[in-house]
Amino acid sequence: MSNISGKTTVVGLIGWPVSHSHSPAMHNAAAQALGLDLVYVALPVAPERVSTAVSGLAALGIRGVNVTVPHKQAVLPLLDELDTAVSLIGAVNTIVVQRETGQLSGHNTDWRGFLADLATHHVDVQGRGCFILGAGGSARAIAYAIATAGGRVHILARRPSQAEELAHTLGPHFPHEHLSYHALGELPQLVAQWPAPLVINSTPLGMVPNVNGSPWPDNLPFPADGVAYDLVYNPATTRFMHQAQTAGAQAINGLGMLLEQGALAFELWTGQKPDTAVMRAALPATI
Repeated sequence: MSNISGKTTVVGLIGWPVSHSHSPAMHNAAAQALGLDLVYVALPVAPERVSTAVSGLAALGIRGVNVTVPHKQAVLPLLDELDTAVSLIGAVNTIVVQRETGQLSGHNTDWRGFLADLATHHVDVQGRGCFILGAGGSARAIAYAIATAGGRVHILARRPSQAEELAHTLGPHFPHEHLSYHALGELPQLVAQWPAPLVINSTPLGMVPNVNGSPWPDNLPFPADGVAYDLVYNPATTRFMHQAQTAGAQAINGLGMLLEQGALAFELWTGQKPDTAVMRAALPATI
């Protein structure tokens, strides 16, 4: 990265804000390890300027960008083509700029990154009761991933209408019994019906600086044979994870998903698979 020139390939991240992002560190480390003349930069794009920014990617010669909050849905109508997953999930986290035509294609690597990390931890979702706590943008990718892998998806949210909308979007594309939606208050009854449930926190509860938050009720013992997966990775052990560990259950944070989805995006831009261990080593030791 020290020899940036007019031949250097530029990729990056658009969002608002992006100053806190660890993506530049892990992507630049991956590029350096592969000997690629590529640099990854964080590009702060205010919501009212997202259309201008996306339309200028090809003109600037940028090879592609990751997309983070609050732009994952806003970029959809600005792209020339969307992969099948994006059409169902309704969110883009990676844009690829075609070299020859300048066309913009939208992808979502979050769902494949999630499944890849589950595989790393030997967690199988086929036929398993899977409970997604929250129904926001992250939940959409997780629900799609689990349904694709044959899991039984139960979406729970404080606003049941939000969970219902997500279930209805994905439902027609998967067997009816694989998707259901509920109010968060129904969690105790639902979890009791499934052995070894996988429970995913797709809310920001527990994230720094609000580390005392958790979507899991204090008065509900976590199933000892279950698995808790928290999309939050800072802190490394969230309160939700601690609740599961106290009950003897397996608990996983979202760092692996961050690395896996980043590696998939990197491959879309470069055609090369990066080393996720190299990417992990580039991140702060505190996460």
